Amino acid sequence: MEISSTKDKKQTAYKDTPIGKIPADWEVKKLGELGEVVTGLTYSPSQVRDTGLLVLRSSNVQDRVLVYNDNVYVDERDLKYNPVKKGDILICVRNGSRALIGKNARVDYKAEGLAFGAFMAIFRSVLNDYLFHFFDTDLYYKQIHVNLGATINSINNNDLRDFKIPLPPLPEQQRIAEVLSTWDQAIQCTEQLILQKEQRKKWLMQKLLTGKIRLKGFSGEWKEYSYERLLKVVKRPVKWDDNQLYKLISVRRRSGGIFFREALFGRQIKVKDLRDLKVGDFLFSKMQIVHGASALVTKEFEGGKISGSYIATVARDSNILNMEFFNWYSRLPYFYHQTLISSYGVHIEKMTFDFESFLQLKMNLPSIEEQTSIAAVLQAADEEIELLKAKAEKLKEQKKGLMQQLLTGRKRLL
Repeated sequence: MEISSTKDKKQTAYKDTPIGKIPADWEVKKLGELGEVVTGLTYSPSQVRDTGLLVLRSSNVQDRVLVYNDNVYVDERDLKYNPVKKGDILICVRNGSRALIGKNARVDYKAEGLAFGAFMAIFRSVLNDYLFHFFDTDLYYKQIHVNLGATINSINNNDLRDFKIPLPPLPEQQRIAEVLSTWDQAIQCTEQLILQKEQRKKWLMQKLLTGKIRLKGFSGEWKEYSYERLLKVVKRPVKWDDNQLYKLISVRRRSGGIFFREALFGRQIKVKDLRDLKVGDFLFSKMQIVHGASALVTKEFEGGKISGSYIATVARDSNILNMEFFNWYSRLPYFYHQTLISSYGVHIEKMTFDFESFLQLKMNLPSIEEQTSIAAVLQAADEEIELLKAKAEKLKEQKKGLMQQLLTGRKRLL
């Protein structure tokens, strides 16, 4: 399909409108002229059930698709509600977070007939194949932000109906929707592949790291070791300088890895107790380990500084423990359980890690050669996923750029 540029003045004439220049044969329309806005269902906490009618809410809208991992069900016998239809656009019109206002998703066949909450709205139109793409443009979100005002975390239906859109003739709408849907399909296929690869990696971790499945060429018995036999604490105190800029690091929960915090001068740090990191150090967060806050230091973070709220460890004997293997093992649910039972406190958000107790617990290890091979297999699986994620992001960027051109008429489909 050929795309022309707005620079070709002989092919396309443009006109000024309240929303900027658009092709002369396009119109500016209000959403209210093109379809209807349907209000969501109001229900009380007493009507919430473990099963019943599923109510679609803002948490069911993620990355412009519907997901079903945070569901609310209500008793529908005494409720009058507007069921959603396939092709409807579900929009968040009210939320505690202003950033979520306006996010939307297309209703698919799986959701047809469900209800939607009062903080949501449905836009229904025969033009939704085209309009769904408009609902992801800068122009759409600009009008969302204008109507939010300074303190209001909602948009009302009348404001939504007044949203202005540049509307091409129907044949061009159809061609634009077709082109952009091609990108959507490519993105969806890539993200589905990512999900499959992540599930496969999780399966590999559960099997390989526990010896339930062995890599080809390995058959020896695994041996049991206490963590005290495997790990050694390392402390590299920083020589303090109030004028030195220190790059501080933290560890994310749920095995999310290391990240740089803000860099601070020594004079800005109250507790003058920092330690140097080296590649291969394995970090435990004393206060967040029960949430999976542990990680291996990679080359990117060498020379970073940790506070006394972290414990840095290395292998006592590199012929017994491969720290890359241990890093993968630390992501297993059983390891999470071990850190939990080695912590104390009355509330999970305030529990403290008892490292000495943890050191008395045990894990099973294969030979160092098998550990190295297992770590390499899991690393390869991880890198494959990262490449697919980069591909998905590139497709999204391409679609976003193309969308901004096609839906404003700066480029035309011939």
